[in-house]
Amino acid sequence: MSLTRTVLPTLIAISLSSPLSADFVGLNIGANHWTPDITGSFSSEGDSTIRLEDDLGYNDYNATSLNISFEHPVPMLPNVKYSGSDLDASSSSNTSVTFNGQPYSGNIESNLDLSHNDIVLYYELLDNWINIDLGLDLKKFDGKVSISDGANTDSIDVDETIPMLYLAARFDLPLSGFYVGANIQQLSIGDNSSEDSSLIIGYESKIGLGIEGGIKTFSIDLEDANDLNTNLEYDGLFLNGYLHF
Repeated sequence: MSLTRTVLPTLIAISLSSPLSADFVGLNIGANHWTPDITGSFSSEGDSTIRLEDDLGYNDYNATSLNISFEHPVPMLPNVKYSGSDLDASSSSNTSVTFNGQPYSGNIESNLDLSHNDIVLYYELLDNWINIDLGLDLKKFDGKVSISDGANTDSIDVDETIPMLYLAARFDLPLSGFYVGANIQQLSIGDNSSEDSSLIIGYESKIGLGIEGGIKTFSIDLEDANDLNTNLEYDGLFLNGYLHF
């Protein structure tokens, strides 16, 4: 699933026609629980493709993340958002694959760790019943892909920092506390691309306590990143609780 073709052009058009807007100091702290299905494949340079579901037995997964954002009224200085995502999944299967030049067979244990930290620098373009943020997301991966069959074990580190466009919109429903929104982070450079998108429906009380949920999709396609190629997608429902000061 991709939100880019439908949501992104509309949000950019609204953003470019709006002045920068921020007149308060705000802090938002939240925790997120996500239950995505994991699909796709990866390979080491020169080896055949390894399929997550058919070869390694991956299916669904539970992930957590912590989110903190700080907004201020200082002109021209960006607001800051931090998000830490735990995407460390393991699986076992009885199969035969080749990884990093080494054949593996029998009972194979594998680990797919795409955990990452996001530092987002953004500006508020609108801040009323329509909220629009635009900025830059620095997505820093600190993980690895590893395979073991008992006799042999090998891994390739995933140590990449990816700059991505950040665009977020929230539309408050009048006099109700409910809102709908969308977040999009996207990059496409040469043969490498990534997208991190969410469709959201939520409720925020008058004291700033909120809950929201929806559909979140994260995909990453890398070519020869430390001898690793990936074509991976995480797609599923999420639930987020937060406190907005």
